[in-house]
Order: sequence, then structure tokens, then C-alpha cells
Amino acid sequence: MAGHSKWANIQHRKGRQDAARSKLFSKLSKEITVAAKMGDPDPEKNPRLRLAVREAKSNSVPKDVIDRAIKKSQSLDFKDMDEIRYEGYAYGGIAVMVEALTDNRNRTASNVRSVFTKYGGKLGESGSVGFLFDQCGLIAFDLKERSEDEVFEKVIEAGVDDVEFYDQRAFVYCPTEELNSIANFMETNDFEDISSKIIWKAKEPLKIGVEELQKVAKLIEALEDDEDVRSVTSNFEASDEDLDTLSG
Repeated sequence: MAGHSKWANIQHRKGRQDAARSKLFSKLSKEITVAAKMGDPDPEKNPRLRLAVREAKSNSVPKDVIDRAIKKSQSLDFKDMDEIRYEGYAYGGIAVMVEALTDNRNRTASNVRSVFTKYGGKLGESGSVGFLFDQCGLIAFDLKERSEDEVFEKVIEAGVDDVEFYDQRAFVYCPTEELNSIANFMETNDFEDISSKIIWKAKEPLKIGVEELQKVAKLIEALEDDEDVRSVTSNFEASDEDLDTLSG
């Protein structure tokens, strides 16, 4: 999906530059706790937890924070979290899917609806845009000293579906069931700063211009700023030049 890797890289860079990283750490810690609660607290025996821990490490979450998040899952006072998906449209008819982890469905639904309304979008019914996306695995990492050709040969050897390059970073797409094994393969081949997650990938991205992009981006960023929101996915496609205006 042209555009997804570029947007993901903009979010990656902004996250590293953001002085208030506590909110990001909090979200990643919540995912770790829920993953550990739903399965085994040992990442080697729990694929979802392994993904969550790897994502946290790629965002420089300290080991002691990760360990505390896992330990919290065994606490009797830990509140159960619901996983919810919201679907709607941003300005210009761009499809948006929001995944959340919450201990209060009413609060989260109200917040998400409010953001859609504030930024010219509309929250829809369940299934209203989901058919426009396929679920897949995404592995991202810095190229470091490697060439794109070298990386391409290695990831094809691992059996991936597709790879994109943007701003000295590689974005590898693969089937969800192979995400952990391929990420492990990349790690054992000395690739660093690996982020791996399950995402929604647009089947047919919609091209938009810079003005529309700026409006859609404001909606997405406001949604991502909500403490209950895990991820936000949309089906827009924009040029490199227009995307660069967001990260300037």
C-alpha cells in the first residue's frame, strides 16, 4: 500500500522527537499487560506478548517498565480491558479504522465520536469500512549501512509478501500468522530497531492532495492522542512531497 510506509515513518520519527513520551509508553505498557493477561506471561510462549514487547523495545521503553507491565497482568486489581474497533470516514470520504483497548466502553466511544465530529468526519456502524482493508503483518526497521538491494534479497528469503523503503527505513509486509517467525528471522540476521505489529492494509488506496491530507492527518493524530486508542488506519495515498509537509 503506497503511502502507508511513509505515514508510519512520519509517526515513528515524531514519536522519537516527542518530549512527552509518557503517553506512548503508557499505551505500549497497556498492550503488554493485556497480552500477558490473555495468555502466558512469558513472551517466548505468547506470540501477542512477544509482538508487544518487541514494539516497546523499538520505541526505547525501558526494561523495567516492560517487566512491570507484565507483572501487572497478574495483579488481582487489574481491570479487564475490552478490545473494540470503530469504523468511520474522515474528510473527503477517506475510510478510517480505530482499534482501542478500554476499561470503559462508554468513555471511549464518546471520545472517538467527538474527534470524528470535530475534524469533519463521521463515525459509522461496525463493518461500514472494514471491507476496504485486509489484515497483515508489518515489520519495520532502519537500514543502517545496508543497501536496499541487500535488504530486499534478505526479506524475500524470509518469505515476505512485499517490502517498501522510505527515508532509510524498510517496511516489510507479511501474512499475520508468519509475523513472529519472520520478525525473529530478521533479528537473527542482525537487523536492528525492529518494530512488528498486525495492521490493516487498504485494498485500494485513495489518492488525496495536500489540503485534504492535512485535514485527514489532524483527525488521525487526534484519535491517536486518545489514551485508549491502540492504532488508527486509513486508506489514503499521498505524494512524498505532500507527506513531507507533515513532518517538516
